[in-house]
Amino acid sequence: MRIVHTSDWHLGRTFHGVDLLDDQRRALSHLATLVAEEAADAVVVAGDVYDRSVPSADAVQVYDEGLAQIAAAGAQIVVTSGNHDSATRLGAGSSFAAAGGLHLRTSIGSIADPVILTDAHGEVAVYGIPYLEPDTARRQLGIDEACGHTAVLEAAMDRVRADLAGRDARSVVVAHAFVSGAAASGSERSISVGGVETVAAEVFSGADYVALGHLHSPQRVTDTVRYSGSLLPYSFGERTHRKAVWVIDLDADGVAEVRKRELPLVRGLSSLRGTLEELLTDDRFADAEDHYVEAALTDDVRPLDAMRRLRERFPHAVHVQWDRPHAGSGIDYRSRVRGRTDAEIIRSFIEDVRDEPTKGERAIIERALRDVVGEPEADATEGELALFALDAIVAESA
Repeated sequence: MRIVHTSDWHLGRTFHGVDLLDDQRRALSHLATLVAEEAADAVVVAGDVYDRSVPSADAVQVYDEGLAQIAAAGAQIVVTSGNHDSATRLGAGSSFAAAGGLHLRTSIGSIADPVILTDAHGEVAVYGIPYLEPDTARRQLGIDEACGHTAVLEAAMDRVRADLAGRDARSVVVAHAFVSGAAASGSERSISVGGVETVAAEVFSGADYVALGHLHSPQRVTDTVRYSGSLLPYSFGERTHRKAVWVIDLDADGVAEVRKRELPLVRGLSSLRGTLEELLTDDRFADAEDHYVEAALTDDVRPLDAMRRLRERFPHAVHVQWDRPHAGSGIDYRSRVRGRTDAEIIRSFIEDVRDEPTKGERAIIERALRDVVGEPEADATEGELALFALDAIVAESA
């Protein structure tokens, strides 16, 4: 039996406001090609199929197209729900879908109802454990008192082990959880509403292989407990990741081999740094021209219309920020404002976020201050802040 383990498609997700559906469509096409190359018997999807509980019509269409391509590659498909999915919506029509080779396991009631696959060695039971929010799942699992993720997953696995004890079958558990010892990449959203969200890998004992979803980097927790990672990189922190799936071969005794298959790169991510002129002209950045780009500009003066100009060379630029040189001298705020007039403080703020105010802008600042606080008092001591009394405020908050 050959199984491909994938997860965290997040269909419908945007990247700094950019629609990723075309990229996701291409990634699913690559996945279907890989399934055909491997002659896989089944594909398991460990949750977070969609990025939101009510997906857009376009996201649903991409999902439908992806399933059709995987099915055409010859594999049956087992899907469970993640914390981003609506378990009810994702699981709609599950009985009917199973006739076509799509097996949806999105409810607590179906945890002990495995998908039975067969090969020359007999049966393989594939159990789907959807994402379990402790507060809402515990009563259905027979837990009366408030509990955390470990308790509800232990209760779910008790059901799995009880069912498996009555079968002569090898087993695969597909679950959406945060297992301790694994590393988050930064683009995941917390699955905990208060309390500790991680669980120990030992919770899943008794299964031949555990296909996990939630964390976006492909990784091994143990030899038989693994995360496949997300379909695409969803943050610049993942720009060095190579997205992948795991290919699991089961023999008569259980797991014979687990191999990583990297997915083709759909579009690269690059974090660039330099002056705007350097980014627009330097050959060092040529490789990033077709990437999603975030840029940190180091110009002495904030460049005008920077994003538009960047997109002339990097059409997929999605984020730009100005890192003003020599900003952040390490001097605390109280020291920076001591002995300075209101007008000087305001001018300094403008310099920090943009550049030095013009003569006309300085005149507007002076006029505004006069309108608010009147003419400076003749006996005002040096360093007093007539407008905000900042020194006193800072002292109180220290």
